[in-house]
Amino acid sequence: MKIAPGKIYLLIAAIVSCAVSNWLPMDQYVREIVLTIGINIILAVSLNLVNGHTGQFSLGHAGFMAIGAYFSAAVTTFWAPQLLPSVDLSSGIAAPLVFLIALLSGALLAAVAGLMIGIPSLRLRGDYLAIATLGFGEIIRVIIQNTDAMGGSRGFSVTNGYTTIFWTFLFAAVTVYVVSNLVNSAYGRGFLAVRDDEVAAESIGVNTTKYKVIAFVLGAFFAGIAGGLYAHFKQYLHPDGFNFIKSIEVVVMVILGGMGSTFGVIAAAIFLSLLPEALRFVPQVYEHLSGNPLPHLIDDLLKNRMLIYSILLIILMLTRPQGIFGGLGGRPAFLFRKKSARADGISA
Repeated sequence: MKIAPGKIYLLIAAIVSCAVSNWLPMDQYVREIVLTIGINIILAVSLNLVNGHTGQFSLGHAGFMAIGAYFSAAVTTFWAPQLLPSVDLSSGIAAPLVFLIALLSGALLAAVAGLMIGIPSLRLRGDYLAIATLGFGEIIRVIIQNTDAMGGSRGFSVTNGYTTIFWTFLFAAVTVYVVSNLVNSAYGRGFLAVRDDEVAAESIGVNTTKYKVIAFVLGAFFAGIAGGLYAHFKQYLHPDGFNFIKSIEVVVMVILGGMGSTFGVIAAAIFLSLLPEALRFVPQVYEHLSGNPLPHLIDDLLKNRMLIYSILLIILMLTRPQGIFGGLGGRPAFLFRKKSARADGISA
């Protein structure tokens, strides 16, 4: 894989900016919004590898996020204090090391789960694959909900809040960097070939199942990272936080930004993270300007972001079905324009 120098500078700049922003004065409310944006970027970019660049349709991303969240939380809450009873895990050099080990452990377990579900189910296509991955996500949620060691339906409290702006955007930058370099490499042409025309890719010797499984495993790995960051940010986990609605939220980010557009899904993740918070202030602004409160129907609508997502998707599908940034400045959105898969640089 050839690494472009410009992308190395971009990664270094992202790390430096995150380190500087970690020391800037920021109240708790703004900090939570910024952390949510970073976690959503990781989720959206990782799912874009599967749904956008490889052309599959997965609805189980919340399941991989749940695995990473609960396992990393178990490492920092249960196992690390038992293995290091005399070490202060809340400060010093031990804190970032334990947190990093917990994140990677949760991500690796999520990747193994992605491999286990990917090998049998990624031979499916279209709606059948979506149903299989949706079922997998619900299985993970139900298993967690019935596991007393992880709190079950009561929820699970995480001891330490290790997640910071630095860690969140460091992993966001790494996710963008890895996915962008992978799909633009010679090896990554296989993902694009599977997306553009799976039958044609198979006819020239591309192992389409292998590329789909690799994309699925990498997507699950970074979803596990996002789950670990989320667990040590919220410091409380509940199985209902990882239901199919969470998967739908991430899918909406990918569709809204444009499948296959890394910049687009990042922009959509930022927009959809800020949208619910911006809607909180609409009733206050309206009441201030008009002197009257909003009608109850409109006020309830603004409080339900899934309805807002639905309206946005309907408008988007009518006006720009390929997504906001789909087909701009790069390869067109795969759902609406077909290009022949290039055989050069594709390894079977």
